[in-house]
Amino acid sequence: MQDKPYRPGESPGSVERRAAKLLCAAFNREDDVAKRAEILEQLLRKPNNAHFEAPFFCDYGYNITVGDHCFANHNLVILDCAPVTLGSHVLIGPNTVISAASHPVDPVARAAGVFEALPITIGNHVWIGANVTILHGVTIGDNCTIGAGSVVSKSIPANSLAVGNPCRVVREIPPAS
Repeated sequence: MQDKPYRPGESPGSVERRAAKLLCAAFNREDDVAKRAEILEQLLRKPNNAHFEAPFFCDYGYNITVGDHCFANHNLVILDCAPVTLGSHVLIGPNTVISAASHPVDPVARAAGVFEALPITIGNHVWIGANVTILHGVTIGDNCTIGAGSVVSKSIPANSLAVGNPCRVVREIPPAS
């Protein structure tokens, strides 16, 4: 489900969402790190070497692509009704929300229960601070740092330190030598 209106309670989406909710619940109950990794692989429907701390919540799971060596701290929420891509070596602070979903601005469409979704892409070597919200349609370039508490509603270019609500670039981060 991408770039078009949808209703999350309709089949087959509702069946897929229910399966993802059950896997998230199993992940969040599991104390064994290896078993949690197996559940995460089942949820994302692809092998990965990511480490997500519990609790973790998502809508579908299979719309999430995770690069190598990603770490997500407690209470990550990914609303993946459109593709969400996390690059390699991404660090995600606690209480982060990544939401590919949105409600329409038009009140008639909103009242009809129609949702919108746009992909989110987070590049390689990105650090996302605690309590960050990343909204639908955003791309965060490689080597960025997003400051704690930021609300990212527009794309952030590579090699940037960005903070605030709304999140904006405050300075360039020199490329690693």
